[in-house]
Amino acid sequence: MLPSPELLQALKTLRRDLHQYPELAGQEQGTGARLQQFLSRYPPDRLLADLGNTGFAAIYHGTVPGPTLAIRGDIDALPIMEAATCPHRSRHANVAHLCGHDGHATILCGVAALLARRRPARGRVVLLWQPAEEIGCGARWLLADPRFTELAPDVIFGLHNLPGFPLGQVVWRHGSFAAASKGLILRLTGATAHAAQPESGRSPALAVAYLIAQLTQLPQTASDYCDFVQVTVVHARLGEVAFGTAPGEAVVMATLRSYRDDDMARLTDRAIALGQTAAQADGLQLAIEWTDEFAATVNHRAAVEQVRQAAIACHYDQHELTTPFRWSEDFGEYTRRYSGAFLGLGAGEQHPHLHQADYDFPDELLERGVKLFATLIRHSLG
Repeated sequence: MLPSPELLQALKTLRRDLHQYPELAGQEQGTGARLQQFLSRYPPDRLLADLGNTGFAAIYHGTVPGPTLAIRGDIDALPIMEAATCPHRSRHANVAHLCGHDGHATILCGVAALLARRRPARGRVVLLWQPAEEIGCGARWLLADPRFTELAPDVIFGLHNLPGFPLGQVVWRHGSFAAASKGLILRLTGATAHAAQPESGRSPALAVAYLIAQLTQLPQTASDYCDFVQVTVVHARLGEVAFGTAPGEAVVMATLRSYRDDDMARLTDRAIALGQTAAQADGLQLAIEWTDEFAATVNHRAAVEQVRQAAIACHYDQHELTTPFRWSEDFGEYTRRYSGAFLGLGAGEQHPHLHQADYDFPDELLERGVKLFATLIRHSLG
């Protein structure tokens, strides 16, 4: 079943409406309301609102029992000022859909419209509109909602548009598709002193210098990593702008990345040990915080094969990744628990990159995404 020209125009209008009114992670109430208003034209058999805070799910039943196939789309925007001058540019200062989640969410609405016209022959389709992907919380919020047990899928799919790849090309990979990552915050506390007598205090200056140098070297200091690992220092602050005062506190922040969750566990332990060593050497107190935690997105072979066969049926060009992406995506929380696959859909080789101020989701991908998922459903559930 193909989306009609009228449906495609409605999807384009919806996508641009979402783009004008972006909302940050955990604040997507208006986005959810717009999406659900669109869905009211194509009512599901059941709608679960406020799922995992600001997410929701639509369920379309087949005529006879069978497997549950889920498709997830993210709905949150980024805290970045948009530079585009298009008529549908963001109307919210310093918030914009610069990762294409407006397009991902709209693709699911297109799938819903087709399902409303023709239910699957068997089983059921669960469409998940997920909040807070950008901060790594949304998938966990949905999974922690007691109602998610009613939705437990036999297989789950998701996609992300990919600038730098030919428009509409389906990008896939067996195993790890996108890296695990987490933000590390090391807070060091000593004691201030007069800058003329720094020895009377406990300055974290040497600890900060040590951590900046040694954190980035962690991938090279051990040989038991199974695959790529990386540490990037993203922020450091020492004391205050006061030339008469030796500093008494500091903070160092870094992002840890790995293609495998077991490597992330090793890297995490070593980063903690490094912080403890630095603090103990100068008699400092150490507080450790973690933020923006993402599991590796690991695809299951059978689910990837379903994607490949659907792409073949749609006559879409395909590309197999040789290495995972270094960016992270919280879809990995689903494939930790259920069979599934996350795929890429090329946004154009010269298209502005994700998170750039001039990025805008290419509307041409709406039809391609809807058609691909509709074909997946037809192949799996009839």
